[in-house]
Amino acid sequence: MSDLLNLVLEAHGGLPRWQEARTIRAKGSLGGLLWPMRGQEGIFAEADMTVDVQRQNLVYEGFTGPELRGVFTPDRVAIEKRDGEVVAERTAPRESFADHGPDTPWDELHALYFAGYAMWNYLTAPYLLTRSGVVLEEVEPWQEGGTTWRRLHATFPEDIATHNTEQVFSYDADGLLRRHDYAPDVLGRPSAAHFAEQHITASGLVFPTHRYIVPTQEDGRALKEPVLISIDLTEISVD
Repeated sequence: MSDLLNLVLEAHGGLPRWQEARTIRAKGSLGGLLWPMRGQEGIFAEADMTVDVQRQNLVYEGFTGPELRGVFTPDRVAIEKRDGEVVAERTAPRESFADHGPDTPWDELHALYFAGYAMWNYLTAPYLLTRSGVVLEEVEPWQEGGTTWRRLHATFPEDIATHNTEQVFSYDADGLLRRHDYAPDVLGRPSAAHFAEQHITASGLVFPTHRYIVPTQEDGRALKEPVLISIDLTEISVD
């Protein structure tokens, strides 16, 4: 394990605490330009998430209706009633984006898959980087706003549902996540910079509570707008 990953894990609560954690519960909102662009404005205006820390599973309570929930796993997404009755489902959900263009409208299951895997990745990082098959390399530092951030380049295996195979995570001197770069396959691989701010400690683990994603230029510099996605969390707990 690299010295940078060790620093990062300690800054976010320590590997032993992540290994014993089972469930992250978070409430907040997901906004930004992406949702209306895809015909799903407001679908995550009130997001109530339950995340399985040890395997890729996330549930949105109240998804599309007060008595419904949205269930994400890499191989299936579903909208269910509280008693488990399936209202709608899609297997092999990533394949459903194959013929999409930059303005192709989404249905609710497209939105569920994207927001399911994305928030699972975000909320389980940096523990995510210790999963089997993830290959890490520290790369040259990045200058941002007069500060220097150390960076980890991550190559993800096919069995982890994530934005794309190669991503870069940037950390400040304390080891806290400040920026995350990726190019989502399901959106046609546009380069994006994901900024993380306002970290809090919840049950011994550390999470950013404000995030925003903007496009990047060819040199990697982030544009100030448009804000493609904003994420604001108001409640976080860990079991």
